[in-house]
Amino acid sequence: MTGGSRGLGAATAQALADQGADVAISYVNSRDKAEAVVEKLQAKGVRALAVRSDQADPAAARLLVDQVVDHFGKLDILVNNAAISVHGQKVDDPALDTARLDHQWQVNVMGTVATTRAAAPRLSDGGRIVFIGSVLGGRISFVGAADYAGSKAAIAGYAKGVARDLGPRGITVNIVQPGVMPTDMATETLGDTVPDALLDQSPIRRIATLEEVSAMVCYLAGPNGAYITGAGIDLAGGFGI
Repeated sequence: MTGGSRGLGAATAQALADQGADVAISYVNSRDKAEAVVEKLQAKGVRALAVRSDQADPAAARLLVDQVVDHFGKLDILVNNAAISVHGQKVDDPALDTARLDHQWQVNVMGTVATTRAAAPRLSDGGRIVFIGSVLGGRISFVGAADYAGSKAAIAGYAKGVARDLGPRGITVNIVQPGVMPTDMATETLGDTVPDALLDQSPIRRIATLEEVSAMVCYLAGPNGAYITGAGIDLAGGFGI
């Protein structure tokens, strides 16, 4: 699990542990939070590991995968969760912060691709890959999110190709595409309150819970998800229909 020290990553790590999975998480700066997650996982009776790895550096991906396999002896499930979000500026803004946007592409796309490439040869036959995408990868209803949406759309297309490549080994590859969730990333973008204008775009006028999204990841990663592959599954309350 990449990016497992907080938010959806931490919730999914705990949900997988509840299903009996040993779990490794990666982090960049939040060492204390990552170690706290590991303690919670170990309290559930599973093995757990936190590895510092910067997804902005594609060269770090192989070392991350090697450490996980060396520790646990194998790799059955990869959850590509780590990502950042840069919103708020239109592409014609004279003060467009292109450095931050380029960094977002590096983390969200190239870092995720590097992790997948490193993990694929070492993943057990019959294993699982779950990408955490975004509903914004397929539809955008507000300005200032072109690069974030583009990065998630790129990952959705890449995941489908990976599903085709790894299918003969019985490895399934899917994309979970949430809407707004109660995470630090959402708070940084929207503030403490979700705008009514955003809620109005969903028939179910609320945001997703972390438990709802992590439950879908666990389903796809478990035995009942063995015949689902190449799917992009929206968990967004009907956003934009």
